[in-house]
Amino acid sequence: MKVVLPDEKVFNKKQIAIYITIIVVCIISVIIAFYVQFYARIDIGRFLGFESETKIGNKTEEEIGILKSQFEQIFTNSIENANGQVNKKKEADKPLVYTKVQKKESKLNSYDVEVYIPYINIDNEIVEQYNNDIDSFAQKTNQIIESQGKNTVYTVEYVANIKDDILSLMIRSNLKEGSNAQRVIIQTYNYDLRNNKEITLEKMLRIENLEQNQIQEKIKSEIEIEQKKVEDLKSLGYNIYNRELNSDIYKIENSKQYYLDNDTLYIIYAYGNDKFTSEMDLIII
Repeated sequence: MKVVLPDEKVFNKKQIAIYITIIVVCIISVIIAFYVQFYARIDIGRFLGFESETKIGNKTEEEIGILKSQFEQIFTNSIENANGQVNKKKEADKPLVYTKVQKKESKLNSYDVEVYIPYINIDNEIVEQYNNDIDSFAQKTNQIIESQGKNTVYTVEYVANIKDDILSLMIRSNLKEGSNAQRVIIQTYNYDLRNNKEITLEKMLRIENLEQNQIQEKIKSEIEIEQKKVEDLKSLGYNIYNRELNSDIYKIENSKQYYLDNDTLYIIYAYGNDKFTSEMDLIII
């Protein structure tokens, strides 16, 4: 009896190519998912090039000029975008950031205050430290009202935003006490909602795929330009805040005040944080 064995299954080149393509696509998908989850904070569509790039790092000089001129208008005393990973809130029925202290009060020849002081509604030790720090604005308000000893104008306003699971909060206060020079203070808080930790500017630049050396050069260049303006004005007899070009405060690792909007990164050097001045330098990326 002649036994006929079944033919072995023969794969043609087209079938092999299809199987290889499927395997490669699966491997790439796993790599992308891992990368986006653990290293990047970008949308997969952006990563693959299906969606347009954000304008962070790609702004024209004209756009930067407009953003600088409109900087004071971004303080809306609210959280602009609340979409993001939900953390354990202290107060479940309130937003992630809300106005805890709102006061508008004045007394003739004594004080004029208008403050909107935020609260970060997250149950976490780091955030608790933030809120304790933010409470200093409320303490200053009470001090002004209770003392009633000077002609004082005091305002506090804020804005908050969530992008790529990072909560960014910026507070601006304006203080004019008697004959003292006007003082503008900017404080920012940047918090990783995904990993429950503070985000430094260095880390933020990596998340947004920005080259640190290029940003450092941009900071250096813009501070030099502002200092040249100061020197020109001083030659005309004006008393303007002097920048120390070689100061370590301009190094990225020492730059603490920054705010991330949806398509804009603001790096702020507010000299009023330490001195009685309203001067600041605003680097817009």
